[in-house]
Amino acid sequence: MTTGATLPSTSASPTARQLWTRARGIVLALVLLLVAAVAIAAIRSTERHGGLDPRSADPYGSRAVAELLADRGVDTRVVTTLDEARAAAGPDTTLLIAVPDLLTHPQQSRLHSATAESDGRTLLVAPGSWSVERLAPGVVADPATSLDSTLSPDCALPATQRAGTADTGGIRYTVTVPGYDECYPSERLPTLVRIPAATGDGDTVVLGAPDILYNDTLDEQGNASLALQLLGSRPHLVWYLPSLSDPSATDPDEEKGFLDLLPSGWLWGTLQLFFAAALAALWRARRLGPLVPEKLPVAIRASETVEGRARLYRKANARDRAATALRSTTRTRLAPLIGVPVTQAHAPEALLPALSAHLHRDGDGQPLHSLLFGPPPGDDAALISLADQLDALEREVRRP
Repeated sequence: MTTGATLPSTSASPTARQLWTRARGIVLALVLLLVAAVAIAAIRSTERHGGLDPRSADPYGSRAVAELLADRGVDTRVVTTLDEARAAAGPDTTLLIAVPDLLTHPQQSRLHSATAESDGRTLLVAPGSWSVERLAPGVVADPATSLDSTLSPDCALPATQRAGTADTGGIRYTVTVPGYDECYPSERLPTLVRIPAATGDGDTVVLGAPDILYNDTLDEQGNASLALQLLGSRPHLVWYLPSLSDPSATDPDEEKGFLDLLPSGWLWGTLQLFFAAALAALWRARRLGPLVPEKLPVAIRASETVEGRARLYRKANARDRAATALRSTTRTRLAPLIGVPVTQAHAPEALLPALSAHLHRDGDGQPLHSLLFGPPPGDDAALISLADQLDALEREVRRP
């Protein structure tokens, strides 16, 4: 077809610049996501490395309190399995459980049965609702944590009176059995509870926050005094760091469902992916509402208009729409030339017989039907061939 101006030859394949323009948004998003993941991993690795480990000198480790206890004649031994922790329980031992919530319910029951009659001290560090009711019966974790970190003892327990204020603010507890020592209250709920054993001199201490054990905060408030008194009442300290690789954490007879096999936090991760997909959909759906026609402030050459629309069709891979536009425009221009009203230009039964008679062609008119009303082309080469054939047909009709 002719438009009154010579079109510059353009390649049907996108250039490297066009590919970069299309993909730069996705590449930038992937780079930002990678940088954020690396930054988060680096922050977490530096902040929590060796947390509550008496061998670690990191800010959240507990090497400082272990060395202070050693100066006072208390030896510290680290264990990582339930069997070692149960075997170590005794009247001359303080058993510290660093992360009680990592223990399974069967592990908690076995550990409680071993420590209940040991006449030693058991210290639970920040146990939540998952573990505190099994390891310390009569104590329930409150859903709302303490708003303040530094609290006053407000109880008669000698160790807390000597230590004074300390950073125990964390999980708050509700005591359902009378006779327990309730200390460092926050909004009338204690953050430290001492549970004396039914018989003997043993007891269990529930500590709502691990701050008094950290290297970084041991020298603040009365943290060091409280930590040394709670952990130094016996000559031996067994520091139990629960491990997920402990064989006792798995029950070979227990049948697990599909959701039990998924890692923790999968629900939150799925929710994040959903919001990310929703934001991506909103980002891609930039055109809200119908198009509004607007008069152009300057005259645009026909060649530029044709080329611009062609590039849009190519970018969207809309060969069907491009072929439809070419055929419709050709039929509209051919109809007046062969004596067919424009209103019937798109009706094959009206256009094709008149067109065949004008061209003096014999046969059933099938090639003309395929050319003007056929299926969309399958690739760019077929689309270019269709445009050439339509252009040749129009020139043939216009030829005197």
